[in-house]
Amino acid sequence: MPRPLPRRRLLRAAAGLPASFVVATGARRVLGANDRLDVAVIGVGGRGAGNLDAVSGENVVAVCDVDDGAVAAALGRHPAAARFSDYRALMETVKADAVVVATPDHHHAPATVRALRRGLHVYCEKPLTHTVAEARAVAALAAEKGVATQMGTQNHEHPGYLRLVELLRAKAIGDVTDVHVVTDRPGKWWPQGMDVPAGGAAVPPHLHWDQWLGPAAMRPYDPAYVPFKWRGWWDFGCGAVGDMAIHLADPAFWGLDLAGPVRVASRGPAPHPASAPEWMITTFAFGPRGDRGPVTLHWYEGAAEVPAAIAAELPMNGSLFVGKEGRIAIAHDGFPKLLPEDRFRDFVPPAPSLPDSPGHHAQWIAACKTGSRTGSPFSYAAPFTETVLLGNVAYRAGGPVDYDPATGRITNDAAAERWLAKEYRRGWEV
Repeated sequence: MPRPLPRRRLLRAAAGLPASFVVATGARRVLGANDRLDVAVIGVGGRGAGNLDAVSGENVVAVCDVDDGAVAAALGRHPAAARFSDYRALMETVKADAVVVATPDHHHAPATVRALRRGLHVYCEKPLTHTVAEARAVAALAAEKGVATQMGTQNHEHPGYLRLVELLRAKAIGDVTDVHVVTDRPGKWWPQGMDVPAGGAAVPPHLHWDQWLGPAAMRPYDPAYVPFKWRGWWDFGCGAVGDMAIHLADPAFWGLDLAGPVRVASRGPAPHPASAPEWMITTFAFGPRGDRGPVTLHWYEGAAEVPAAIAAELPMNGSLFVGKEGRIAIAHDGFPKLLPEDRFRDFVPPAPSLPDSPGHHAQWIAACKTGSRTGSPFSYAAPFTETVLLGNVAYRAGGPVDYDPATGRITNDAAAERWLAKEYRRGWEV
């Protein structure tokens, strides 16, 4: 097993950097609304490049990626930034106010926890974490540090989602009993249900393979993992439910206050030890919450068969809310549609009560400077992620799991608790 990166090596990574980059001790900087944040960006290729663009109006002090080409492109736009391939070295050596994490899922918690421990504001792409246990650890640490946080679910405050949440809160279709959510991923987006590749291919010269693996167990490089295809492998990604349920089920969790003990059951092809299934159907059954009755959220991914009556109204990559007085359909990036249309032809929607968002990144940047709100802070995002990832836990456990979020325990199947957490390579622990 690899040894932890010695502190002298971490500090050596900062050799030659301007003195202003070296970590200073003391309290977090107090910033005004017009001040510029010192931001480090971890992961600057793919989705990370979009995040870098979104924070480029601030002072980008460091960029980190295991792909030398991605780092070179980022430095072309931010030539004064320090460059890293290992975010552990960045965290030990760079002075910053805030960190953006845009890595594969298995690095989310290790990078985020290191930033939070240093009292830095954090923006982390979805899903917030790779495991249920990590979600709980990140939530607790963020609450302790009191920093500005945001999970990267850019659609969270899309105008269509805001109007949908207002309709749900107003009980426009009465008490909602069921929510159906469907995605066409995986399949045409990335493969799942795969055997472990033999490996043995040469590592591309631009890729730091050991650092890409990070907390995952060492294995030979294979192009079956990188780039992006990592999402279908258990050691690196969370499958389709970890990718798209964080988007598509978001307004259901938000607008219906889906919380408390939950029974989760998943079915699909026989569980594969290395990769997520080609399709999966999951139910999340919640009990009464306040003045709301029980709700069951039904998740369909990939080639999963959706009941015909539901499929007729359920948009691909969208949701259908079934209430006692009607239904609401909404597509990803769309607007809510009340059904049946003739019943709601004269419906007057509730007055808007949720403020329009200036943009997911702008909202977080403002919060870092002024303490204003964010739409998807870790106090919301972590319990949401925790619940969504139970879909994979139930699937891998081979039976329904009854989960108590108050304790973080599965109450009906002690053996299933092995899937709530994972082991880390030495030196990458959370």
